[in-house]
Amino acid sequence: MRVIDLSLPIADGIPVYPGDPEVKVKITHTYESHTWELRQLSMGTHTGTHVDAPSHMHPGAATLDELPLERFFGASRLARSEDPTWPQGRGLFFAESVGLESFERLAALRPPFVGGELSEELERALLGIGIVTYTGLHGLERLPGGTDFMFYGFPLRIVCGDGSPVRAVAVVETED
Repeated sequence: MRVIDLSLPIADGIPVYPGDPEVKVKITHTYESHTWELRQLSMGTHTGTHVDAPSHMHPGAATLDELPLERFFGASRLARSEDPTWPQGRGLFFAESVGLESFERLAALRPPFVGGELSEELERALLGIGIVTYTGLHGLERLPGGTDFMFYGFPLRIVCGDGSPVRAVAVVETED
């Protein structure tokens, strides 16, 4: 098996969406002062590689803590907008930018989650029908085409969470 990390590193001052909170990572305890090391994190819930709950763009919609864990992992496939068909019952990821023109196809398939470089309009539409979205993914081009892989992108259990940074991982079965 091959494990592919799709996450962006979180570090002090990484770029954020315009208007979002700046990322601050500060060492608050050191080995010398406390005999252990500890960092303080300050960032928005949509920092780096993250998952969006329906409540992110729709008042009263499901929050992260209301969604079952099964919504954040599963069999997945790398899709291309020009593919004649997309598989059903799988999470779908796009290595290229996709917009609202893909919404009807995705709505008909009802994948458990969609990830990649999604336009804000597409993301809003998907969240509106309860499909969680993953954005800020790194290295989707490393995923195999035409075959399933397992995706894992668990959020922090934030009460009323509209989104959360995740460690996004794809596990690809390989022949030994």
